Amino acid sequence: MNEQQRTTNRNLSSGVIAAVSAAVVAVSGGVAWFTSQTPKNPVTPGNTSQTIKQPQQPLSTQPGNEQTTSIYWLKPTENSFKLVAQPLQIAAAQPQEILETAFKTLLAGPTEGTNSTTIPQTTKLLSLKVENDQVHVNLSNDFTSGGGSASMVGRVGQIVYTATALNPDAKVYIEVDGKPLEVLGGEGVEVQQPLTRESFNANYPL
Repeated sequence: MNEQQRTTNRNLSSGVIAAVSAAVVAVSGGVAWFTSQTPKNPVTPGNTSQTIKQPQQPLSTQPGNEQTTSIYWLKPTENSFKLVAQPLQIAAAQPQEILETAFKTLLAGPTEGTNSTTIPQTTKLLSLKVENDQVHVNLSNDFTSGGGSASMVGRVGQIVYTATALNPDAKVYIEVDGKPLEVLGGEGVEVQQPLTRESFNANYPL
């Protein structure tokens, strides 16, 4: 390579270096200017300190707990009656609330189908108390009116089975106007308390 070519190459290298250096300076200046114009706290999707906020969503409400129990009707047979269950969905969680609603539905009487009741329609639920494995049902005096022995036994069965729908082994105490029911009806059906499903089936066959 002659001297002239070496001189030309050096001049070309110097020009390239100078051009690259100028570009670097220009870019650095642009970055510095952009940085000076950018807010210190830019708005980002995760920055909750900004004045623009998403509207707060309302809290969703959970529906009440629904429990399934049963009320018991009487279905006529050839010679007497038999107890039949009707499932009932009740929006409550406590056994006492569930049974109170169940008894109010029972005392209102059947609305459809072939099921019947021997509980007088004027009977009212005065109070109900669930305590451990005991259920105390206090009914108005109308519960004792009308009907023969079959009718009396049938209505006692409706009360016992409805009261024990949540706990089939529970003991049931039936009261009338706040007093323990001892004799039911003009035919003098004796009521041995406490009543259970087992004792009812043994002592009061339908």
